[in-house]
Amino acid sequence: MEIKPVFLPDVPPPAGHYSPAIVHNGLVYVAGQLPIDPHTGEKKLGSIEEQTEQVLANLRAVLRAAGSDLDRVLKTTIYISDGNLWGKVNEIYARTFGAHRPARAIVPVNELHYGFQIEIEAIAALNEL
Repeated sequence: MEIKPVFLPDVPPPAGHYSPAIVHNGLVYVAGQLPIDPHTGEKKLGSIEEQTEQVLANLRAVLRAAGSDLDRVLKTTIYISDGNLWGKVNEIYARTFGAHRPARAIVPVNELHYGFQIEIEAIAALNEL
């Protein structure tokens, strides 16, 4: 089976040595998404709500570029800088995913890159042909 990297159209590639996502064997493995606007490079360092919305928008964009979408997500891993932020994150996450409830893990961490409060990675199924 072929392993295919996924990059967003019209967006510069990541600065680090990784792909935003990898497609293999009918699945999409999405790298950790940070609250950075992919078109402008702006780091969203505002409220946890703003950061969560940007991360989920980034996740959706990568999934769509790979041939999937949020309703095909099987599992997410959510890293948050403070466990007390979980209620606000969960509210936006639930609103974004709607009735779809992927498996997930929440991992409180001491610090995230650039001082962000959230990062989300995911595994999703490709859209059925």
